[in-house]
Amino acid sequence: MIIIYSTFSDKKEAEKIAEGLLREKLAACVNIFPIGSVYLEEGKIEKCEEAAVFIKTRKINFKKVEKFLSKNHSYDIPCVIGIPVRKTNGKYFQWVKKTLKDGDKEKKL
Repeated sequence: MIIIYSTFSDKKEAEKIAEGLLREKLAACVNIFPIGSVYLEEGKIEKCEEAAVFIKTRKINFKKVEKFLSKNHSYDIPCVIGIPVRKTNGKYFQWVKKTLKDGDKEKKL
């Protein structure tokens, strides 16, 4: 299992992407929360409000999620960071596997 972290221009875009990931069975669940970001853009410090997401999926889906985000994201260079899940309760892991395509192919944590 893996959690993919990403950011979006606003909650509406994050919800649209989350719904697409769920429809495609690339995510079992997506958490969305507001954040403030400070970053460098062409040498200048920028500040903005964004929506951040935790996409809960399987490790084997990382490339598919990355491709989906690249195709559907409003940013030229979307943030796509995979965070491996080392431990989770067994029932939750089984739910994630059952919810997603080919869930039986991933080994138990």
